[in-house]
Amino acid sequence: MSEPIGKTRWAIAEGYLPVPRGDASRQLASHETACLLNTGDDDAHVRITLYFTDREPAGPYRVTVPARRTLHLRFNDLREPEPVPLDTDYASLIESDRPIVVQHTRLDARQAELALLSTLAYAG
Repeated sequence: MSEPIGKTRWAIAEGYLPVPRGDASRQLASHETACLLNTGDDDAHVRITLYFTDREPAGPYRVTVPARRTLHLRFNDLREPEPVPLDTDYASLIESDRPIVVQHTRLDARQAELALLSTLAYAG
């Protein structure tokens, strides 16, 4: 395989999880997702640290992206070391021991007209 693409440090400066509506299916529930792509031949071990406006950071949250695979990680699903707080602004730093590509996606389902946002994270 060719040289893996990506970087080892990524930042998503924007994050927010609204309080979920009780009637929404998982597919239509508001969420933030980090789409992680590992094109390399080795698993990527990833650490995520969350930063807030009024408290100390949370994390690290740890995930593995298998070699030559993608992982769509919903921030709503992060539980260890603590769940991501709802109705709270945050930013995230994503660090990997292997080069990966990170794309950030948000689905906002608080209104009947759904809003979808997607952008590449900042690679530093």
